[in-house]
Amino acid sequence: MDWYLKVLKNYIGFGGRARRKEYWMFVLVSFVLAGVLSIIDKMLGWERASGEGVLASIYGLLVLLPTLAVQFRRLHDTDRSAWWLLIWLIPIVGWLVILVFNCQNGTQGENRFGPDPKAADAPQRIVS
Repeated sequence: MDWYLKVLKNYIGFGGRARRKEYWMFVLVSFVLAGVLSIIDKMLGWERASGEGVLASIYGLLVLLPTLAVQFRRLHDTDRSAWWLLIWLIPIVGWLVILVFNCQNGTQGENRFGPDPKAADAPQRIVS
């Protein structure tokens, strides 16, 4: 849950890098919350004519900006520009390419988008 809250707190942070764990934990928690809200929508009868639930739709709109921001930072971690997101417009092939990018390990050390987030999260050891 800490990773999810970290992304929400940095909801307009389109610069920098996001490690895989941050991205995938945000996706997992968002997926679970959207599922729970969809179930609540069905139980309360709050579905629109097209089948989407009201609460799930509101939640989707609220996390749209943080989702884009963490996706930008995830691409930056693999040393790719956020312009690569335009490949989403190509059905299936583009989606698979972005999925592969999101599953790849980030660049080790500093890259053009900032310092390595894994190095920043690692506990500092004092050698005497």
